[in-house]
Amino acid sequence: MATVEETRSLNQPNPRDPYNNCSYGTLVDTDYKRVSLPIIDVDEFNNTVIRAYEDGSGPKELPADLAVARSVIPAGTANLRDFSYIAPEIPEYIPENCTGCMECVTECPDTAILGKVIAESTLEQKLQEVPEEDREMFAHEWAKTRKYYDAPKKKGKEGGRFAIIIDPSKCKGCAECVTLCDDGALKMVPKTDDTMTRIRKIHRFFKQVGPSDDQYINDNLLIDMMLKEQTHIYVGGAGSCAGCGEGTALRMLCAATGAKYGDDWGIIAATGCNTVYTSTYPYNPYLVPWINSLFENAPTVAMGVRTRWDQMGWHDKPLWVIGGDGAMFDIGFQSLSRMLASGMNIKVFVLDTQVYSNTGGQASTSTYMGQNTKMSFHGKRFAGKQERRKEIAQIAMMHPHVFVAQTTAAHFNHFYKCVLGALEYEGPAVVNCYTTCQPEHGVADNMAADQARLAVDSRAFPLLIYDPRKGDTIRSRLSLQGNPAVKEDWYVNPKTGERIDFITFCRSEGRFAKHFDKDGNPTETLLRSQEDRLENWRMLQELAGLR
Repeated sequence: MATVEETRSLNQPNPRDPYNNCSYGTLVDTDYKRVSLPIIDVDEFNNTVIRAYEDGSGPKELPADLAVARSVIPAGTANLRDFSYIAPEIPEYIPENCTGCMECVTECPDTAILGKVIAESTLEQKLQEVPEEDREMFAHEWAKTRKYYDAPKKKGKEGGRFAIIIDPSKCKGCAECVTLCDDGALKMVPKTDDTMTRIRKIHRFFKQVGPSDDQYINDNLLIDMMLKEQTHIYVGGAGSCAGCGEGTALRMLCAATGAKYGDDWGIIAATGCNTVYTSTYPYNPYLVPWINSLFENAPTVAMGVRTRWDQMGWHDKPLWVIGGDGAMFDIGFQSLSRMLASGMNIKVFVLDTQVYSNTGGQASTSTYMGQNTKMSFHGKRFAGKQERRKEIAQIAMMHPHVFVAQTTAAHFNHFYKCVLGALEYEGPAVVNCYTTCQPEHGVADNMAADQARLAVDSRAFPLLIYDPRKGDTIRSRLSLQGNPAVKEDWYVNPKTGERIDFITFCRSEGRFAKHFDKDGNPTETLLRSQEDRLENWRMLQELAGLR
């Protein structure tokens, strides 16, 4: 996928191209061959193609054109997609309870919640520009939080007013934001005509007040990153499932990279769920150029793009390879290994769902032992998958001079440190991110973040950062900071005294449901799977010098 700016800024049409009477740009250009892309007028595309698909006539009446033939979708067209008909309920903001923590904004998988902070005087000025009958309603939505209002006031500065809004066209009603909010600042309410009219008005006013005021944004607080508009590279409107764990991870990846590089970077995406819900024609949620490669060769494609970019002097332009279990753990593993061995400055982001979600939940080498999936059904003879899970982080660490991290989108600061660390590292980097897949894991739509945290607490998916710049030994390079009770086998909840182990994790998900009898006792297979998780954790402890 190519942005209009990207395609317009490059070279003239290739005279050897059979369609050389059209205007083209290019993502990859050599002296002997050119991969050309037709330039698309975004306004015309929105007014013709988008409108036709909205009213249902697009697939039947629109003529075939060069853009369709070459699978080109303009940047950010998913911003026009409307999901307001999807769910019967929508989150409602309760400003008086809000602390400005930004967790709901960060974790929303659909860019349906945005945050903003502006000076109080600016808010008052903007309120004078709207109808008088709406001013009180709009003013109420802008909270006076300790973080943005009281703290500046104590320093003798003007207080900032903070607000979050719900975009009704992007919200799928998963309620993850409500689950995350410990302050009671969000609740689900039925979609009535009056409610939707009010929310749409508030959303429109929020857009009209302009960007956040930089004086209230603390760059040292990574979670405040999404207050900046340049981080909104993933605009929402993707066709992912409600509450999708992958969606949140991709948004945060885009935000972190956008905060540092704006939209001056690119993506090579391996076939999978991530490419299906981000390129359902004519909707594209990315504001950066991206291309979809085959399931197994995304890292190889990235090597070609990286080589050409370096020849063009684009050494500092980041290139992310995005793929799931198959693309990195299985069929594409050799491609990944070759890329890592090359030493090229390419960053890899693995969406680790422990299953091939795109093909209906098949097992992969990322799947946990005992997990019930297609190709490893839980039956009378075999209780789910019998193989142990492959650990991509340890394998990547054994390649020379590779930055490696394992993280989850629910561990905000750790996630951002991993992504920013990968971007700063001069060489190949792999970030393996735990991503809940609600339908395949048997998890409720609102529970992606909770399940990711439980995966870490239970040793199912330990956090780690392996940075070759930290020293000459594995012990000096590997950090397990962020995991609970790093020197112990298992974490014990200090409030309840409960040991949080892999069995605890399995009890919370449908993919392990058949492993428990009527009294809640786990099967022998699940106990062996727990032993596997403990062995993996102990190995990491030893490598990090904690045992």
